[in-house]
Amino acid sequence: MKNPRILIFSASFGAGHVRAAEALIEAIRQSCPYAEICHLDCWAIVSKHLNSLTKSFYIGMLKHTPNLWGGFYYGTAKISSDSILQKFLDNAGLRTYLDRINLFKPDLIVCTYPTVAGAIALLRKQKAIDVPVAVVITDYTVHNQWIHDGVDLYIVGSADIYNDFVARGIDPEKVKFTGIPVSPRFENDLNRDQIRDRLGLLPDRPTCLIMGGAYGVLSELKKLCITLAQTPVPAQSIVVCGRDQRLYKSLEDVLNNTRNPIARFGFVSNVEELMSAADIIITKAGGLTISEALTKGLPIIIYKPIPGQEQENAAFVQKIGAGKAAHSQPQLEELLLSLLDHPQELHTMARAAAQALPGHAAKEAIQYMLSLINYS
Repeated sequence: MKNPRILIFSASFGAGHVRAAEALIEAIRQSCPYAEICHLDCWAIVSKHLNSLTKSFYIGMLKHTPNLWGGFYYGTAKISSDSILQKFLDNAGLRTYLDRINLFKPDLIVCTYPTVAGAIALLRKQKAIDVPVAVVITDYTVHNQWIHDGVDLYIVGSADIYNDFVARGIDPEKVKFTGIPVSPRFENDLNRDQIRDRLGLLPDRPTCLIMGGAYGVLSELKKLCITLAQTPVPAQSIVVCGRDQRLYKSLEDVLNNTRNPIARFGFVSNVEELMSAADIIITKAGGLTISEALTKGLPIIIYKPIPGQEQENAAFVQKIGAGKAAHSQPQLEELLLSLLDHPQELHTMARAAAQALPGHAAKEAIQYMLSLINYS
């Protein structure tokens, strides 16, 4: 068969959908190095202005009015396929998507964002396109916006999600539990001591990785850094501020008055190395960050999961025993210091994390996708 042409749609909301797409691209390059790949941000190609405005609104809502987002999330979770809202969502950007598909002429379409999946599935139902469609669910929960007639393959992150899809009447052959695709780099065994040395950290100290997300939405991060800087419990920290420059600069005085080592970063592209250096991660409950941590066997503390997909992701992590959730600053500090003081509990959580997923999720997902076009 000729080299496949693969069109991937993602969306730059919270970075996770894009990271899932990039993980798939890495796996495609390994499995099928001559494939032709086109990766598009579904909202940016429709309207750059609207994409920027919507993204700012979304991030602001997560930071300042998370309950509003939760209400929207759960409110749209069970809307019917023939509702006015669903028809509006499915038709949003439809003409643009069809034009891009006709221009690229893909053999396979992959969606890592739910709204565009609905639009592409609608094109399939309307017989405007005749291309297999695969959808990658990027959270540990099921939402109606991910499920559409016209989709040939669903990639899901857990056995529970697989069972939920089947219970909703989806053909089991269309649903594959591979884990949420993460970059193959997270599958590599890295030398922890070398990484710690490069970061200016001590080789034998329990190490906390604190990640505020790409846009720094982990609130009260500075207070946690002050606690870790001054705690008598032996510890050291890696702090990732994302694109939040204000947060990054505000930590200057913490670094100048610390009794425990702290390595500070803005936006990074070597998360797999930072996770390899850490003993525990404190983070928001994004599906991709959780999947990367589980792939690295890293215990997780989720801080203030917002209602919606984060709340569901946090519930999954706690159910499998790989992490805990903290809902206030005092609770977070108490939980973290207790875990640092009880390494055996951390080891138990690490084992649960390492056993949670099948492994090599991106590679497995790609093999299932390529089978849709009889390419192997």
